[in-house]
Amino acid sequence: MSSPKDFVLSCPLPLTDYPTVTLAHGGGGKLTHQLLEKMILPAFQSPLLETRHDGAVFGIGESRLAFTTDSYVVSPLFFPGGDIGTLAINGTVNDLAMCGARPLYLSCGLILEEGLPMDTLWRVVKSLKSAADAARVQLVTGDTKVVDKGKGDGVFINTAGIGLIDYGQPISPASVRAGDVVLLSGDIGRHGIAIMASREGLEFETQIDSDCAPLASAVQKLLASGVEVHCLRDLTRGGLGTTLIEIAESARLHIGIEETAIPVREDVAAACEVLGFDPLYLANEGRFIAIVPQKDAERALAAMRSEEPATGTVRIGRVTDSPSGMVTMKSRIGTSRIVDMLSGEQLPRIC
Repeated sequence: MSSPKDFVLSCPLPLTDYPTVTLAHGGGGKLTHQLLEKMILPAFQSPLLETRHDGAVFGIGESRLAFTTDSYVVSPLFFPGGDIGTLAINGTVNDLAMCGARPLYLSCGLILEEGLPMDTLWRVVKSLKSAADAARVQLVTGDTKVVDKGKGDGVFINTAGIGLIDYGQPISPASVRAGDVVLLSGDIGRHGIAIMASREGLEFETQIDSDCAPLASAVQKLLASGVEVHCLRDLTRGGLGTTLIEIAESARLHIGIEETAIPVREDVAAACEVLGFDPLYLANEGRFIAIVPQKDAERALAAMRSEEPATGTVRIGRVTDSPSGMVTMKSRIGTSRIVDMLSGEQLPRIC
């Protein structure tokens, strides 16, 4: 790799052009997208990175493997429907599933703040174990570091995972074709609202739990159905809107969706209205989209609906040739608008 000096000279934008808010607010918005496109990818040029997928897919001998890593800094550590432990396991398992892989082995790195109560740590460890068992993966290696009090906010977790790919066709934005349909595995926005309510001490008429769940079983059911799966993506930071934009830009195609087809629970919609959030951009930790050919749409719907947590799968849109690299949404009143990528993140520290 080039030296730091060489990199600065060849970087597409001066380093001073990157606002510090990019690093302060985490991922999911336009600023982080630019950071990846303009800095990270040019610095580490690789065909595996160019796929812009949830993980790297590569061959070793006769086997095809998927490898992914992610870090979790959610605040608060515990929230309705989950905690940082379940989030770390499910998030990594789901990234492997989006590559079409059967998750097998995970690593876990714990960054602990000095003074963290042992009962808090034990609660997180039990959640890690329970979530790993539920997802049928083994945690096989890890590391622990302690940072000074005030430097770590309790617990940060990094997980990495390896999975085996049995599906024969490539699953990535590059495989998306005009005429494909977009399927959504269920209602959106619950994780983001659950975090916000817990963080701010908000109370609604009904408790809104995170949708945090492993997706590998539902994906494997889809792949085993014989459907020609072109692309899979889980809807984490940046939500459904950002995910679709990234796919459209990478595939250089247009994705059109219908607002009335996108399921949002009434309590989530009401919370979004009060708080000024758009559910289209709220993070989800148990939802994904599948892009498949029109001819396979009904079979894909049946396969996904047969397995939790994708029993609420619906068709929300389709792929066309133009306008290239854009996402548009037909509103409830019949008008069409461009779905833009957010300049920031609606909720930082969401995962």
